[in-house]
Parts: sequence; C-alpha cells; structure tokens
Amino acid sequence: METAVTVVVIIFVIIAGLILIHRLNTQHDERIRTFRYSDALPGIGRRTRKSPGAAVPKGPPTDATHSEHREDSR
Repeated sequence: METAVTVVVIIFVIIAGLILIHRLNTQHDERIRTFRYSDALPGIGRRTRKSPGAAVPKGPPTDATHSEHREDSR
C-alpha cells in the first residue's frame, strides 16, 4: 500500500513539473514574439552591397617593412 502511494505521489509531481515547464515555455515564447529585436543574429542574410563577395586586394601586401627587416637580420 505504501509503495502504491509513493508511486502515485511521484507521478503527480512529474505531471505538475511538466505542466509548470509547459506554462513557462509558453510565457517565454509570447515575450519573444512581442519584441521586435528578438533575432539571434540580426545582420545575417541582409546584404547592403550588390557585389557577390568581399573585395580582394590586388598585388602584394602593402606592409613590406616586416619582410625587409627579416632579410637584413640574416
């Protein structure tokens, strides 16, 4: 008899927890829906330029002082 009561109490506590979690998730979803700025990463997918990709510099790097310094030290 005690085992049956214990099992019923455990099942009741689990169901109460599930209902509480469901209500909290519903409230959270409603709060997110009401805010306009709820995007995780708002900049993704919105390009302002019409070019297909980023500009790639042509020619060698402009900072040649580092390579010149390395040649002088040898």
